[in-house]
Amino acid sequence: MKVLVSVKRVIDYNVKVRVKADHSAVDLTNVKMSMNPFCEIAVEEAIRLKEKGVADEVVVISVGSKSCQETLRTALALGADRAIQVETEDGLDSLSVAKLLAGVAKDEAADLIIMGKQSIDSDNNQTGQMVAALLDYPQATFASEVAVENGEAQVTREIDGGLQTLSITLPAVVTTDLRLNEPRFASLPNIMKAKKKPLDVKTPADFGVEVGSNVSIVSVTPPAERSAGIKVGSVSELVDKLKNEAKVV
Repeated sequence: MKVLVSVKRVIDYNVKVRVKADHSAVDLTNVKMSMNPFCEIAVEEAIRLKEKGVADEVVVISVGSKSCQETLRTALALGADRAIQVETEDGLDSLSVAKLLAGVAKDEAADLIIMGKQSIDSDNNQTGQMVAALLDYPQATFASEVAVENGEAQVTREIDGGLQTLSITLPAVVTTDLRLNEPRFASLPNIMKAKKKPLDVKTPADFGVEVGSNVSIVSVTPPAERSAGIKVGSVSELVDKLKNEAKVV
């Protein structure tokens, strides 16, 4: 069984995001970048499937400029077998990315596509669903547990009322939630080995996909600064402020 995992290069989650002075975009100058945390979980789950003998090969893919090769090498160091970069300009919308991922999935004849449920930069939570729709594959989103056997995947997912278990036939698309697993760290020997693993560079034309963006950024602004709290002298004063000033009761 071949597992395809998508990974995205984003601003490291520990970094405080800065906005450019002209409010046109997020400032990426000298900012630490890393793999999207949900993508790390997806890579980890694919590697665990291989370690269990369920998967034969784990292929990672990233869409973007040459800088995303660093993220792919990280995934290779974690245990993926080979990588594919679809070279495009950064900032494509979700639909364009989904079309490229679907094209790669068809070309690779992937049995299972594992993706992070969302990226922490655009935070859209829609690419996985689009990939499933384009391929006409069954999907299971927000997975907290995955078991694959006899051409089917049993996926436990979190919903508002508790847990829901889905049985989907392969090929299929699964998107990962935070509670699915705890990603491992890449060891130094594996980081060195990752440099020799194959990394193919493709273009959208290789998959017959025309890319573009139907989404334009109007303005980017940082969140408003939180105002300082105040002390109240009594419960009645607290209730009065909640009712008349905050208007939450």
